[in-house]
Amino acid sequence: MAFSAQTLGVIIGNRDFFPDQLVSEARSEVLALLQARGVTPVMVTPEQTKLGGIETHAEARICADLFRRHRDVIDGVLVVLPNFGDEKGVADTLKLSGLNVPVLVQGSPDDLGQLGVARRRDAFCGKISVCNNLVQAGIRFSLTSRHVSAITSAGFAADLADFLRVCRVVKGVRGVRLGAVGARPGAFNTVRYSEKILERHGISVTTVDLSEFVTQAAAISRDDPAVRAKLADITGYAPAPGVPQAKLVEMATLGVVLSRWMEANAIDATAIQCWTSVQKSFGCNVCTLMSMMSERFMPSACEVDVTGVLTMHAMQLAAESPAALVDWNNNYGDDDDKCTLFHCGNWAKSFLPDIRIATAPILGSTLGVENTYGALEGRTPAGPLTFGRVTTADAEGRIRAYVGEGRLTDDRLDTFGTRAVAHVPQLQRLLHHICRHGFEHHAVMTVSRTAKILQEALGNYLGWDVHVHERIHGHDSETEA
Repeated sequence: MAFSAQTLGVIIGNRDFFPDQLVSEARSEVLALLQARGVTPVMVTPEQTKLGGIETHAEARICADLFRRHRDVIDGVLVVLPNFGDEKGVADTLKLSGLNVPVLVQGSPDDLGQLGVARRRDAFCGKISVCNNLVQAGIRFSLTSRHVSAITSAGFAADLADFLRVCRVVKGVRGVRLGAVGARPGAFNTVRYSEKILERHGISVTTVDLSEFVTQAAAISRDDPAVRAKLADITGYAPAPGVPQAKLVEMATLGVVLSRWMEANAIDATAIQCWTSVQKSFGCNVCTLMSMMSERFMPSACEVDVTGVLTMHAMQLAAESPAALVDWNNNYGDDDDKCTLFHCGNWAKSFLPDIRIATAPILGSTLGVENTYGALEGRTPAGPLTFGRVTTADAEGRIRAYVGEGRLTDDRLDTFGTRAVAHVPQLQRLLHHICRHGFEHHAVMTVSRTAKILQEALGNYLGWDVHVHERIHGHDSETEA
């Protein structure tokens, strides 16, 4: 599954006593940049407004009307200031458009050698005025890493790339449909959540009792073409040395039932009762099926962790790569900044170059190892790490999250399941925050550097309480967005 192409509304601010060519140049540069990134622009033409810029209220109405006609496809708005711009024109356009999407404000830098009237910009100053008006209007927006940066600069290209990811997260989380398959394990109060709070934020949860899957699976012939196709999909996904064929067929049958239910209910991501009913009813683990879905950007979380899979969904959109649900599982010897990340085995195979279908020894100790075929085994190698977690603070009626970055290491780790070693600066302070604020023992990881994107999307635009675990100048800093 590939992410769909994105569309940006573009506002080029103008103030008419600045040189006309600055606006025309900006328009050409923006179009070239967006085309190179495969982004579709929605913007007025030079025939509709002066130079294709926005200054007057009449021009703002023309642009706003254009945006309204394309509101179903616009993912975000890029505000370009080749000169001081008109603060009211920008704010009026956004207010009149009715769009509720991320907004990035860019300002072009002046050249010290060209501060005469022929090439003077003053966008350094104008950007402050535009942002002031957006704040007055209650319009949320994003800023570039430098206050002013040229449209053609590498710095702005990176800012635009980050902004597009923010847009993808915001759009992807709003309206997402989550599936809760079965009841949470009785011993896991930790994964309780509020459907009502999620619904207030546009996130819906569709539930199904696992007994319905058991009944539907019993009615499907193991020779059904759909089962054979799913079996081929499983065996093509990962090697299964020593796994009995009958167990693979049971996995495939369950996979058919799950896929049909997801399609019928337009489910984007699932949280599944992965023990103990699955093992008792089907004689196998569902981990491989969950891994396959996560690899294909339909994330699936263990233990009916609904807000866990919501986190996976958001984090894969930010990283543009699969996400994995992990346990903050073990200390790593006496190293206070390292720990082991673990789960029985449902991580996407992007994390597991040595992937194989195996058993789940911990569950097998009570359920019988022969009933746990389907768990994956593999080790995630060294690489960048972004971690995070979203939860509903039910008693407070709000959504909380934390995000941060570290790195995955190649330190020795002799155990089973899907596993990794993480190095997180000031890990002990992070763990204190997790415990004091009642977060779950589950977290989510991606192999990326995307904490600031998640902070911007979840905190600035979705309005959630986001804690950022970070270290600045050798000291750890805790901020709330």
